[in-house]
Amino acid sequence: MARWCRFQNKKTQEISFGKLSQDEKFVETISGDPFSTHTMTGASISVEEIELYYPSQPSKMIGLWNNYHALAQQQNNAIPSEPLYFIKSSNSFLNPQGIIKFPKTSTGPVGRVIYEGELGIVVGKTAKEISVEDAKNYILGYTCVNDVTALEILTKDESFKQWTRAKSYDTFGPFGPWIETDVSYEDLTVKTLINGRERQSYPCSDMIFNPYQILSYLSFDMTLYAGDVIACGTSLGTLPIKGGQIVEVNIEGIGKLTNTVQDI
Repeated sequence: MARWCRFQNKKTQEISFGKLSQDEKFVETISGDPFSTHTMTGASISVEEIELYYPSQPSKMIGLWNNYHALAQQQNNAIPSEPLYFIKSSNSFLNPQGIIKFPKTSTGPVGRVIYEGELGIVVGKTAKEISVEDAKNYILGYTCVNDVTALEILTKDESFKQWTRAKSYDTFGPFGPWIETDVSYEDLTVKTLINGRERQSYPCSDMIFNPYQILSYLSFDMTLYAGDVIACGTSLGTLPIKGGQIVEVNIEGIGKLTNTVQDI
């Protein structure tokens, strides 16, 4: 069992990986990273002396669309025959406690921006054309994701849905605060709170495609690399965010991802 985190030492500015203690008060440092050969250094550092970074360095973040029965039913969406997905670019990644910023386009503001609290799969090693049965062996663990989306940009052009653009603005991909290795997705509930008020609460057991099916399917489309993150999709309760709000994605058994929206 481990809670792997990536952090910067406030004093030395060094960025390292480590294992968070169960009481979340200190980090045991390692030499190397959790995705390859590593050793415990025997040293530890207080969480007050570090800044948590997003816990892996993905080559890509992949997001699922229409992957929960409850939301599909509410929106009258057909149940897909295979996972439907988009990609968020690496410039969107944001640390825990980082600030979500509303961008401007060349023609003006992006309009409404929404939160989407989600369970994130963290790939543990290179995966290519793997079976559903073997997929569990390629998952290092799970994390919290906020798939921030510029809703009006998505449908701005009637001839082309702009998934990549709407989801890849700087700061639109917060994830963390760490990677939990010892949880079962079926037991998890994703909750999203805005200024402490619960807005989303849905069980991961309601997924149309579970993490093993998702990982297997995607591995036939593209090579997945250690550290890549797959957001499993969201369910009921997404709403626009406003300047100054605090957004928390809380998955009991994993952790709480907290970000503030830039006050504008």
